[in-house]
Amino acid sequence: MSDLERAIKEYARSLGFDVVGIASAVPFLRDEAEAVQRVRDGMMDGLPWYTEDRARKVNHPEVLLEGARSIISLAKSYNTGPRDLASPGPRGKIARYAWNEDYHALLKDKMRDLAEGVQRLAGRPVRTRVFVDDGPMNDRAAAERSGVGWFGKNSLVLTQGYGSWVLLGQVLTDLELEEDSPLKKSCGECVRCIDACPTGAIIAPYTIDNRRCISFLTIELRGAIPRDLRPLVGDWVFGCDICQDVCPVNRKAAQTLDPAFAQRHDFGAPALLPLLELDDEAFRERFRGSAVKRAKRVGLQRNVCVALGNIGDPAAAPALARALATAEPLVRRHAAWALGKIGGAEAEAALRAREGVEADEEVREEIAAALGESESRSNGLVR
Repeated sequence: MSDLERAIKEYARSLGFDVVGIASAVPFLRDEAEAVQRVRDGMMDGLPWYTEDRARKVNHPEVLLEGARSIISLAKSYNTGPRDLASPGPRGKIARYAWNEDYHALLKDKMRDLAEGVQRLAGRPVRTRVFVDDGPMNDRAAAERSGVGWFGKNSLVLTQGYGSWVLLGQVLTDLELEEDSPLKKSCGECVRCIDACPTGAIIAPYTIDNRRCISFLTIELRGAIPRDLRPLVGDWVFGCDICQDVCPVNRKAAQTLDPAFAQRHDFGAPALLPLLELDDEAFRERFRGSAVKRAKRVGLQRNVCVALGNIGDPAAAPALARALATAEPLVRRHAAWALGKIGGAEAEAALRAREGVEADEEVREEIAAALGESESRSNGLVR
């Protein structure tokens, strides 16, 4: 390693990055072929922006920056320890990366500082471009090639010391830098993440069916969550950490000391009933600067209904009844489903009250299905 590479890595760590590696900017041909095939197989359905053209583009750094030669690959831990379970009443779960501020702006600011530092250290003009996971760059492939980490069977990158609780970033540059070697590590015979996924989204090692992933269902999906998957979503209302929680590599992962990732409010395990009462203004205020805004208010409230139905606490029936009467059709559909799952006189009365006045056909179908489940339960046909 030359003095320049060493200086770049030291400066990156001084900015707060936990793992730094350098990779060449030649195309990721293996990853391109796999990505294109998954698009063709329908595994990226529901993400209309993820096309074959995009799958090709993200794997060609030379298309993203003219004269690209090297990638400075970065990982920053967001592991702040266990959830704060202090909130009263039924609680849900939010994926750990979203417990505080949206990380995209935080990482990009640090990476722009790094890009300016690279130019100073190189002593000449340097062309750079920075990427987090919202840009057209295959950050996981770069992290693997640079030795920042290796692929887990859940398709996430695992790092030494920090596990998969890391955010990835890449600084693409026209500097010719000495590249690092990939790690000679793997998950061996371990399949805990595959076995633990409740929806079966990890259909094979390193292969995710996006359509079944709880993170997709609770964040990117804009329509109704399929009925057969709703019971499997559990109490997750934004994202999912199950495959990371069971990973042996993550058991000894160091915790970050960066206050930017400390749990804000009750984001780790939010009280669910207040979330059903939010209007657009209250939603924007509560989740200002948070990644949770990606789900939109209606999407989050849809997820809350599903979580409440799975939790099964009768105390949620009044809030769900109000949502069934006043919320948007998408939320009403899931509120009806949740009331059917909870059952009992109060839930059934709320469904009956809407049965004859509901104008939306899809909501009426959900009400009918929920009443059918409630009747079957009363007759001892559903346990």
